Amino acid sequence: MSGPFEVHAIETSIHGRYLIRKAEAEGPAPLLVGFHGYAQTAEEHLDALLEIPGLVHWHLVAIQGLHRFYRSRSGDLGASWMTRQDRELAIEDNARYVNAALTDVKKHLEVSAPVAFFGFSQGTAMAYRAAAVAGHPSQGLVALGGDVPSEVLKVDLDGFPRILIGRGKDDEWYDEGKMQRDLELLGAAGIEPESCVFEGGHEFTGEFCRVAGKFLNGL
Repeated sequence: MSGPFEVHAIETSIHGRYLIRKAEAEGPAPLLVGFHGYAQTAEEHLDALLEIPGLVHWHLVAIQGLHRFYRSRSGDLGASWMTRQDRELAIEDNARYVNAALTDVKKHLEVSAPVAFFGFSQGTAMAYRAAAVAGHPSQGLVALGGDVPSEVLKVDLDGFPRILIGRGKDDEWYDEGKMQRDLELLGAAGIEPESCVFEGGHEFTGEFCRVAGKFLNGL
């Protein structure tokens, strides 16, 4: 576009969606809330969470990103959490969305501690943000294949939950350097995450699911 122009942003309402898999037993149960990767759906992420052993007595929730689109020419649906454009506004929108989703979840489920967040790829940043600013106390965070967003390190992290960071040895997106940077930044903020490097790439694997299951059930 040539010539001078003004950019204006307006606030509006939009509907999001999330999925619930209830714990097998009746009554209060721990809660694991998941955030999918780029171009995935809540259904795909919930299927991945179901591969984590030892969570039959947990409620599982998968929240889907607000921005839906069709993947390539296949016509399959995908979703994204944000892009570079108006990033700060999208962060605010997503924080309010997650807060509202978790408030709604607790209308449908009896929740007991621990509450934990699980983020994969692009959804990892959302898991960190949920733990930092979504307004719902948590005891655990699993970050798989994605880095900690810079704005999270600027807030008061006193009482931040325990963290497990995971990456595949062959993950070219979340590589060794990015993982080491996150460990150092979080350490400087007084947080000492657990970490797991497993055989594989940018993906869920059985090995990591076993480590994540042990971490979550140890909360």
